[in-house]
Amino acid sequence: MLIKLWLFLLVIFLSCFGKAQEPVKTKTPDSTAASRAVTTNISEVIIKSASRNIKLSEGNLVMSVSGNKDFKTSVSLLDVLKKTPGVTVDQEDGIFIGGRISPAIFIDGKPVIMSNQELQAYLRSLPPEMVTSVEVNTNPSSKYDAEFNGIIDIRLKKNVNPGWKGNYNGTLYVNKFNYRENSFNVSYHTGKVTYNLLSGYSDGISTYRYNALQRLANTNIMRTQTYQKDNAGIYNVQAGADFRLNDHHRIGVSLRGNFRKNDRDRSGSLYATDKKETLLILNTENKNPMDYSQDNFGITTDYSFQNKGFKISFSGNYLSVKNKQKDDFINREISSSALLSYWKSDLLNKIDIYTGQTDISQKIGNADFEAGIKYSHSDTHNNIRYDTLSADHQFLFDSSRSNVFAYKEKIWAGYLAYRQKFGKLQMNAGLRVENTYSLSNAVTVDSVVSRNYTEWLPSFNAAYTFNTANEFSVSYSRRITRPVFSQLNPFRFYFSPLNYWIGNPYLLPSLTSQIKATYRYKNWITSFTIGKETDVMTRYPLYNSKTNVLEYLGTNLPYRKFAVLETSFPLKIAKWWNMTGQFAGYYNNEFRPYLDEVFKMSVYNYEIRLNQIFTLPKRYTINLFAAYESKTGNSLYVIKPRYTIDVSIQKSWFDNKLNTKMGYNNIFDSYDQRLEFRYKQIMDNRFTHWWDSSRFFFTLSYNFGSSDYQVKETQRSEEENRAR
Repeated sequence: MLIKLWLFLLVIFLSCFGKAQEPVKTKTPDSTAASRAVTTNISEVIIKSASRNIKLSEGNLVMSVSGNKDFKTSVSLLDVLKKTPGVTVDQEDGIFIGGRISPAIFIDGKPVIMSNQELQAYLRSLPPEMVTSVEVNTNPSSKYDAEFNGIIDIRLKKNVNPGWKGNYNGTLYVNKFNYRENSFNVSYHTGKVTYNLLSGYSDGISTYRYNALQRLANTNIMRTQTYQKDNAGIYNVQAGADFRLNDHHRIGVSLRGNFRKNDRDRSGSLYATDKKETLLILNTENKNPMDYSQDNFGITTDYSFQNKGFKISFSGNYLSVKNKQKDDFINREISSSALLSYWKSDLLNKIDIYTGQTDISQKIGNADFEAGIKYSHSDTHNNIRYDTLSADHQFLFDSSRSNVFAYKEKIWAGYLAYRQKFGKLQMNAGLRVENTYSLSNAVTVDSVVSRNYTEWLPSFNAAYTFNTANEFSVSYSRRITRPVFSQLNPFRFYFSPLNYWIGNPYLLPSLTSQIKATYRYKNWITSFTIGKETDVMTRYPLYNSKTNVLEYLGTNLPYRKFAVLETSFPLKIAKWWNMTGQFAGYYNNEFRPYLDEVFKMSVYNYEIRLNQIFTLPKRYTINLFAAYESKTGNSLYVIKPRYTIDVSIQKSWFDNKLNTKMGYNNIFDSYDQRLEFRYKQIMDNRFTHWWDSSRFFFTLSYNFGSSDYQVKETQRSEEENRAR
């Protein structure tokens, strides 16, 4: 707590330290009182637009990263995204745009096929200095996969001069336990070939807590507490080469691996009393040690040929993911230490994903025509075995929990796109068709679900540039969201002995139609999105009043209507003081059948984020970031408001080759998530998720090598835009 207070006071002090002083007034016989108070206010308050770090591209926000003062104290690209307008990074490092959209991540205009854990490790290994820009696309056109409801395109710096260039980035996080992240990035450019190597290693301990209060059907009160300590070691490596054979031909290849080992120690308790909380009914403890590992392997290849206005490209991806997890579930009576139950689980999960895509574009006059075809195949196999300790102290196969589940999915897709500029007006239109065949097979319970469906998905965009300071765009798209494997998998995943969630292999894909309008005035960008989603995939609680078991099951809602208003406005208050304000307002209306009733409710909520940068003498930079989320929820749950404040300081050394950063994230430990069930007559339940995001950090970054990186993002030609 002393460290938090010290850092908070340091920010206030340095904020005042940087203020420009007015000249001190000289004493006169009638100005004695005035002489006692020397003014130290800002001599001249002129609020004006900040430097052009933000622009629009076809209605999408493009944010410069390298050289942007807003990100000088950021530890990694994941930290940059947290401060990027329209992007939210939650306490588990999940990335969302437009409120609740989980975006696809592109690198240099190409999608990367990674598991969530591999992607988070990759983003944490990228220092901001290695990234040129980030583009946020909340309404992708038909040329992109229909499952991409949103896209974040990360443009990396290019090594443009012969020679080699590298970067080391190391971060230490300190809370109750320590966590360390290290990354090493090096590239070598020969003129025609660029070789890249990125590697990282992270290890340490993170913690999580879950607390719940539930009034049971028999009026007893039960409290659930869970504490998890996760000791993880993660190693990732990525190597690639880009061959520019001549002005027309280019070939690229990239290999990567991500290896994770986790030892999780989870413990908890169930404590139940009568409704007056005077008589003890139940007091048990549970131990759940887990041994988890994940191995990922991936390969990406691409080829392109370009001649004048014609371009053709081929790309292929392969990803292999292998998960292993072993659990023990041990439940005892606390007072007597008597063993109540004991079971084990052994999980093996394998995922193989293959994709291939061909794109062709042709420029005719001032019009661009594009077409493409893509094939995707995924094969997932899951096997979980439970063994339960019997009365004679032998572990026996538990057929009621064990299961084998296989899922196969094949997708054929094609698109046509047209783009043309008429003076200040630019128009894009496209049509995509996707055919999906899927087969899920829960072998143990003999349940097979086969689906074959085709969807037509149009898109349209019109952008008008009034002048250099004003532009407006409007777009429409229709997208499809298929259920991910974890939503289909009918296995039990336990939070506590009486609380677990389970997938639903009968889930349908959802369809979303939306319209987005965006307006930019200088650096002030405002967007408004309205839409409707049908067959919404969600989870709902089901409480058994006899066993007190609480399940979370998957289902499709008939529809939801939504709207999003977002605005961001960077301001330069003084030469040493930059500020970026962000506001987002959300509207969500769900039509939810639940337990023979229909719940329909409109939920409004908003988020405010303020990022302040103080540039001080001797290459010091102070960053103060604050975010507030209002009360929100859905038709069943209320989610309480929360806020977070981060403070950090950065210093450059040796002509910017060495950078040091230190700070404290979530200094008031105020970013836990608290939920409460709305309808007490059905179930009186409230619970809290807490993550150890309140922690001190120190980062050391060093740039080395003889070559120079491309410092500023160059304006893309129309051909380059078509290749995105």
